[in-house]
Amino acid sequence: MTAQAPASIYDLSAIAIDGNPVSLNTYKDKVLLIVNTASQCGFTPQYQGLQSLYERFSDRGLEILGFPCNQFGQQEPGNSSQIQSFCETRFGVSFPLFQKIDVNGSNAHPLYRYLTQAAPGILGTEGIKWNFTKFLVDRSGKVVKCYPPTTKPEDLAKDIQALL
Repeated sequence: MTAQAPASIYDLSAIAIDGNPVSLNTYKDKVLLIVNTASQCGFTPQYQGLQSLYERFSDRGLEILGFPCNQFGQQEPGNSSQIQSFCETRFGVSFPLFQKIDVNGSNAHPLYRYLTQAAPGILGTEGIKWNFTKFLVDRSGKVVKCYPPTTKPEDLAKDIQALL
């Protein structure tokens, strides 16, 4: 039996890094930046830029949701407490982090299935290519844009501001 596709991003849930389930409905009416992250990646310093965006825009309705993933070069080998500690001590991350997930393949988290179908990449591909791929979601839950890992967080400020 095939599970029905969610009608909205708000129909989905995920497990927070502390192990508690979180309905994405919690973030209704917020602008979301959803990012698959890794602690041992060349793009890992983007945590700093993401945190800066969060500090700059969270009071206006931005939420950044970080989803650690170990599918690319095994660059996120840690467990949840190691990942959380690394992000907090090294980059001062205070935005919500979730438990490690798969973003591609048969075990891909339903959120990432939804995101990649809503905003396919180059030539319509639906797979995530690497860590720190970013999805921007507007206040109504519509996936507005997918940014490649090479797009620095600070380069998203204008697009984020337009949605706030």
